Amino acid sequence: MAYYLIQIAYTAEMWTALVKNPQNRLEAARPVVEGLGGSIVGGWLTFGEYDIVGVLQMPDNISAAALSIAISAGGGAKVFKTTPLMTWEEGIEALRKTASAGFRPPRSE
Repeated sequence: MAYYLIQIAYTAEMWTALVKNPQNRLEAARPVVEGLGGSIVGGWLTFGEYDIVGVLQMPDNISAAALSIAISAGGGAKVFKTTPLMTWEEGIEALRKTASAGFRPPRSE
């Protein structure tokens, strides 16, 4: 399965609701993630541009997009950013594939 970094910024209304009723929203999202065939690797509260970051495993891009739509449709997130992640092994494989495709830098003649 593929890994994805998610970054979420909450709305003011969501923060107000959480102050009134503190809860782990990562656990609230778990059934949705698992219902789409994925799993939560880890998640953290942050401060700054985003309020939550998480690493998920999802079966494919369509499932990751469906999660983004589902969470965004809930109204508590003003931003839901998804970044596909590669393992080092996948990255090295991509580099080797680039080299075997005949890649030449602009000034390599």
